[in-house]
Amino acid sequence: MRPFFLFFLLLGLFACKQPNAYGDGAMLYEKHCANCHGEQGEGLEELIPPLAQADALMQAGTAAACWIRYGLDGPILVNGQEFDNEMPENKALSAVEITNVLNYIRNSWGNKGEFLQLDQVQNQLLNCQK
Repeated sequence: MRPFFLFFLLLGLFACKQPNAYGDGAMLYEKHCANCHGEQGEGLEELIPPLAQADALMQAGTAAACWIRYGLDGPILVNGQEFDNEMPENKALSAVEITNVLNYIRNSWGNKGEFLQLDQVQNQLLNCQK
């Protein structure tokens, strides 16, 4: 009886432990995004928009998945400032990876965004205007 109880106690403890929900997104951001947008999402003066407390990012919701997958070409207004440099596409990232990146950047550096689900991002990626 005792080993049975111990097994379920340990199982319960492991089930309660929450992994870092944004760990994968942080690693992907560092690899694919930080070079331009900065380690803290600060951007680069008038050249590259910030992601930290960025109104455009938060308002875009899942539409930002299209920016990551297909890039941006043309002006974008972020926190009242216009940026008009091209953002390169990243078609190598899967929908899962894009979801992880979005959840990370939408909840870092002062951003407090709704957690996006994979199916939401997948549906958005099917409807991107390329």
